[in-house]
Amino acid sequence: MTRRPVLSRLALVGALAVAFLAGLGVEHVASASRRGAAAPYRPLDVFAEVLEKVENDYVEDVNEQELVYGAIDGVIGRLDPHSAFMRPDVYRQLREDTTGEFDGLGLEVALANGALTVVAPLADSPGERAGLHPGDRILAIDGAPTKDMALAEAIRRMKGPAGTRAVLEVMRDGFTAPQALTLVRDRVRTQSVELKILDPERRYAYVRVKAFQERTDRGVKKALDDARARLGGELRGLVLDLRNDPGGLLDQAVRVADLFLASGIIVTTEGRTRRDVQVEKAREKDTEPPYPVIVLVNKGTASASEIVAGALQDHGRAVIMGTRTFGKGSVQTIVELEDGSGLKLTVARYFTPKHRSIQERGITPDVVVGEAAPAVVADATPGESDLKGHLRNESTPAGAPAGPGPAGTGGEDHPLHTALDYLRAVDILKASSPPSPGMAAMRE
Repeated sequence: MTRRPVLSRLALVGALAVAFLAGLGVEHVASASRRGAAAPYRPLDVFAEVLEKVENDYVEDVNEQELVYGAIDGVIGRLDPHSAFMRPDVYRQLREDTTGEFDGLGLEVALANGALTVVAPLADSPGERAGLHPGDRILAIDGAPTKDMALAEAIRRMKGPAGTRAVLEVMRDGFTAPQALTLVRDRVRTQSVELKILDPERRYAYVRVKAFQERTDRGVKKALDDARARLGGELRGLVLDLRNDPGGLLDQAVRVADLFLASGIIVTTEGRTRRDVQVEKAREKDTEPPYPVIVLVNKGTASASEIVAGALQDHGRAVIMGTRTFGKGSVQTIVELEDGSGLKLTVARYFTPKHRSIQERGITPDVVVGEAAPAVVADATPGESDLKGHLRNESTPAGAPAGPGPAGTGGEDHPLHTALDYLRAVDILKASSPPSPGMAAMRE
């Protein structure tokens, strides 16, 4: 058997080692050279020997690139769960997730009862322009049946270069037969921010942040400005929903928190050495008025979204409501490698303005509210309305119940319902109490 030369592979392994040592923050290469340049890389001799043996003697042919990728996986796998080596396709997906842009049809889809179903078309996307509706079932993509097709595979098939065509076979309630729709792929931008008006009369708004992508801060600012325009005046209360927000870009978390804070520390990141400490502070410019804010969180609130919740909680700017958050208190940096793969490496821990680390602990809400409403226990104590022959309230129509039903029933969003009740309570207290210096600032 002809032995393959390993010199080039040794050079490759050496280059990988240098890259990883640099990425890990090793700054003592010069001192190592004084002890002998080969000393730090001596363990790589064993790796090169194993690589040569596998390539020459293993019972089947092996993919050299996959061997190297597997070795890198092994190195990074010895670190924390958030450090990772990403093959080129995984790294491309990560870039799309953080930029919020991709080439495709712009359809949010899910598997419902075994069928590939449209959850919603993204705004100004080929899917929206083609008239696709939530609930539409996609039976085939370019002739390939979607039955038993994995969701990831369906998404891959719908993506593609802008300008290329895709044919979807669509079934909708009311159709007598599936219809074939031809869509032209385009550059699509996902929306990470959602706005709703909760109570037009009281001027309450709801803003949900799904992830911290590029331009999320602009999206939040635009949503708040749009809410003011729709309500015809300044907000009197805001629910900021960070539930199930997995995080994203640190700088976007800082900018979103900065919208609600005029001064003070937002977050501190600390690396391996004292030189690796960075402090992000709020600026007074463009700070939102001091209307009441309630931030909704849960176990799915992680990383960048925990930074926002922790900053607003430490400064007393918002009431944090929900359940304890995920507890990811570390910061990762992304390095693009020469072959299009990527390295995600944990480089620092972050701390809230009061220097709290939320690693493992998460953010504990000021008001704990479960996702589901507590069971309603019937009260057997009779009231006036239970007494035979009681006088009726003239404003109560005949046959109507004497009072409102229990809150939180009917399958509604219990934490959001509770947040809305809290905002209303603040309004009632402000209206019924003489203004104090702190409350006066919240009045219009």
